[in-house]
Amino acid sequence: MADAIDDAKEALTSMLGKLGFEFEVETSGEPGHETLNIVSEDSALLIGKNGDRLDDVQYLVNRITRNAHPDAPRFRVDCDGYRAQQEQRVADKALSLAEKVKESGRELWMNPMNSYHRRLVHNALAEDPEIETVSEDASSRNKKILIRLK
Repeated sequence: MADAIDDAKEALTSMLGKLGFEFEVETSGEPGHETLNIVSEDSALLIGKNGDRLDDVQYLVNRITRNAHPDAPRFRVDCDGYRAQQEQRVADKALSLAEKVKESGRELWMNPMNSYHRRLVHNALAEDPEIETVSEDASSRNKKILIRLK
């Protein structure tokens, strides 16, 4: 898989270089779960609104890499630690809402989220014996999560 991560880094470097960004790419994580972190003065431009541009870059890097390495894992692309901070905020929000549910006894809905963020919420509250989480039954990509007492 070393070739795949090298090709993913090359795809990212080439793409951002052609767009005129000044940056460095650092690789971290365990083999098969690597993250390519972009370090740049232009991080706001690279991240976009709510990480949408970063999601697009990640999608493209993974598509390019999978063309050459069909068995390659999905690589995570981050910019100046944005994703890690965002994931922590989602987990913290879920824990905070779970405490409110315990105090009031009333169920609460979280705002619509993509599947990755919903999984973070479910995992953050999975060990709580008093709380359960349920994703709404909807056909949209972004769905709400209900947090309620068991």
